[in-house]
Amino acid sequence: MLSEAGQSSEFSPRQNAVLEQALRLLVDGGEKALTTSGVARAANCSKESLYKWFGDRDGLLSAMITYQASKVRTFERNGERLNAASLHDHLVVFARDLLEVLAGDVSLALNRLAIGQSNRDGSKLGKLLLERGRRQIDRRAIGLIDAGKRAGLLRFTDADEAYHTLYGLIVSDLHVRMLLGEPGLKDTSRQAEKAVSAFLKLYGTEKVLAEAAATV
Repeated sequence: MLSEAGQSSEFSPRQNAVLEQALRLLVDGGEKALTTSGVARAANCSKESLYKWFGDRDGLLSAMITYQASKVRTFERNGERLNAASLHDHLVVFARDLLEVLAGDVSLALNRLAIGQSNRDGSKLGKLLLERGRRQIDRRAIGLIDAGKRAGLLRFTDADEAYHTLYGLIVSDLHVRMLLGEPGLKDTSRQAEKAVSAFLKLYGTEKVLAEAAATV
């Protein structure tokens, strides 16, 4: 099955709504707008609730990044055995979600803010983006391609290398260009399909390649 976009199991629906408001404040007003008073006011909750749910400001930032990363859906093991069609579909959903999240105002704002802080000693935001954002997405996506290998659909010796090939095919230099102000993709679905097709040609087993050829 696919984990639901934007439904992190770490947070309740009410907490998710608060995190959405916090992310919106960050996009609209920058780092200075991200205060407990501002978030409480925007989300119509008390500061006491914010401290109870997320702790201090760093805890709130960490939760915001975790929530944002949860919008990229991946395969969650629940006894389902992958086949060529379902592997393809899971990979395309992952690729499309990844592109849409990276191209969104929230992720661009977070990354630009982290880049702006990169010269500071021990930039907390940059570390949080890596640990609570990118690495969480990486871990879940590697789980997907590992499941594909166990099902006899993918072949590789290094899962990390195979995943980073997939990531590169999906994102290419698009994220850098968007951070520099270039408009995002108009058709993320087409880019996702193109990237997954190339990945399966590189790493798919004969079973996958034969099914792909039959659908052309």
